[in-house]
Amino acid sequence: MSAVSLAPRALYEEVAELLRQRIFRRELEPGSWIDELKLAEEYGISRTPLREALKVLAAEGLVTMKVRRGAYVTEVSEKDLADVYHLLSLLESDAAGVVAATASDEQRDELRALHRELEAAVSDRERFFAVNETFHLRLLEMADNRFRLQMVTDLRKVMKLNRHSSLFKTGRIGESLAEHRAIMAALDQGDRQLAMQRMREHFLNGLEAAT
Repeated sequence: MSAVSLAPRALYEEVAELLRQRIFRRELEPGSWIDELKLAEEYGISRTPLREALKVLAAEGLVTMKVRRGAYVTEVSEKDLADVYHLLSLLESDAAGVVAATASDEQRDELRALHRELEAAVSDRERFFAVNETFHLRLLEMADNRFRLQMVTDLRKVMKLNRHSSLFKTGRIGESLAEHRAIMAALDQGDRQLAMQRMREHFLNGLEAAT
């Protein structure tokens, strides 16, 4: 039986990922106009895959398409941010409750290992942010609801537009770490309601730091 030949990743998906990372790194600032011609020349591509990439980012909320004006990096208002945090609080607290009640010993060990990485990254803000996101997404994967996972993944992309004025605010990393310790303790205890409460508090404090 011959091997199945898989299609390579579509060009527009590769371009979307390149632009996504530039937005997250603030190389493309919120509110800035995206120069399609310049980017197409830079990447050595036609404008068709670039426009398809921008549609993907628009669906994720990272880019806003304006009639007859083109594409802009999305600016997140205080209301937008509050709405995102509200939904993340609901979805991730529910996931934390599920994991507290159902996680295997191996899964708890994995979360403890990620938490130790988080503790070790406290002096490196970029590393802390990356491990923090990995912890949250792994928790969601363990909760085993693909629809919730997809919703949170998209919401977190929008939240990243504001991350430099939230998690990186003076003292917030220390506070976030303490909140993670409380979440981890509730997960270790297998206390569903406490895990949900601690996760809700984590997002409430995150929102206060972000606004």
